[in-house]
Amino acid sequence: MTVYLNGQFMPIEEAHIPVLDRGFIFGDGVYEVIPVYSRSAFRLAEHLKRLQFSLDGIRLTNPHSDQEWTKLITDLIERNTAEDQYLYLHITRGVAKRDHAFPNPSVQPTVFMMSNPLLTPPAALLTSGVGAVSAPDNRWLRCDIKAISLLPNVLLRQMAIDAGCAETILIRDDDFMTEGAASNIFLVKNGVLLAPPKDNLMLPGITYDVLLEIAAAHNIPHEVRKIAKDELFNTDELLLTSSTKEVLAITTLDNKAVGDGKPGVMFAKLHKHYQDYKRDVMRKT
Repeated sequence: MTVYLNGQFMPIEEAHIPVLDRGFIFGDGVYEVIPVYSRSAFRLAEHLKRLQFSLDGIRLTNPHSDQEWTKLITDLIERNTAEDQYLYLHITRGVAKRDHAFPNPSVQPTVFMMSNPLLTPPAALLTSGVGAVSAPDNRWLRCDIKAISLLPNVLLRQMAIDAGCAETILIRDDDFMTEGAASNIFLVKNGVLLAPPKDNLMLPGITYDVLLEIAAAHNIPHEVRKIAKDELFNTDELLLTSSTKEVLAITTLDNKAVGDGKPGVMFAKLHKHYQDYKRDVMRKT
């Protein structure tokens, strides 16, 4: 695997970061994940816009222009062999003595990028769906920043793994659902697709946007609004979306069946439209 670190492409085995990097010491940085289809980065402009939003959110100057990012990302794709990839970008506030205060502005950010093959869910999961658990959303109040300090998400996601499930669905103190520990969550009730709104309590996923665009394009009834905890536990269908999982049906929640315990009609419809979109648009951008 070829990676990029601070101006150089190299084998991942040769990539090293000083122990005083603020990403290592404080988790002081942001990241971005970009899917690549047929060796072309999908919605790169939108991903770079989200990256800029995250950098602005932690008051870190973007180390590259959009044009420079595009060149680096294109080079990284070309240096790795998979036709479909997912790129991971990681930017920290750089290397400085351990002090909570920001370092001198002359300290250069650390920029790291790597590529892995993009592996989509196997057919068995599309047929059976996946399980989920629910938990209080005990994260900070700026979940819209794609920060590398993901310990709360790690612990919440591990709750699902420990229960033999795929995801943890998060509920805030006001009894409204926000998202999954590593995904966005949609409900289906009476034939209407429901999505929580973009705000500071959730990370706005690019696949979240795509699914809502598909719903609009195919006249599928849908609403974007706050979703109460009671609605979550009385829904007809549950869906999760992410760049790597695409669209999956959640068929159990807290060991209870969602609907009839099988992927539903809305999932089948949206999954088909998503695969058509991937074939006709994602692979031709």
